[in-house]
Amino acid sequence: MSSDFESYEQDFAVLTAEITGRIGKVPKLVGDEKKQMVANVEKQLEEARELLEQMELEVREIPPQSRGMYSSRMRSYKQEMGKLEADFKRSRIAYSDEVRNELLGDDGNSSENQRAHLLDNTERLERSSRRLEAGYQIAVETEQIGQEMLENLSHDREKIQRARERLRETDANLGKSSRILTGMLRR
Repeated sequence: MSSDFESYEQDFAVLTAEITGRIGKVPKLVGDEKKQMVANVEKQLEEARELLEQMELEVREIPPQSRGMYSSRMRSYKQEMGKLEADFKRSRIAYSDEVRNELLGDDGNSSENQRAHLLDNTERLERSSRRLEAGYQIAVETEQIGQEMLENLSHDREKIQRARERLRETDANLGKSSRILTGMLRR
């Protein structure tokens, strides 16, 4: 079951990488090429949404005790999907800004370079944010597992202490019985 999830995960990673590459190209294209690229990206975004749905179905089939790790992965994938959709909207807006600048006679080269630089920086920040989120999720999961282990150890300690106490009582009772039997033998 988790192998199906991992297969979907790999497909999602490949698809999102392709989408990211195509989103970067959208502002640079014009006319029919742009329309074609936009249609392709929209189609791939739909495929990515379907993959997420498949992964969610797989997570539901996983036993509850090991579902936490997969659920946190799903949250990060959904966030990544949201960021891709926002980037796609931004790339379409960037294109419309370029058209406006051309119509108004603005020299768009310097602003285009700045925009490209800002988009690169934004993408880096988003990747870093995703890594930090994944690290945070792992830390939370580790903390939960540690807390469960401490609770289990606490329960085990209580059981051992009760067993030790019963053993002492049994030992004391055996000592009394031994003395009584020895006294009875002497008589």
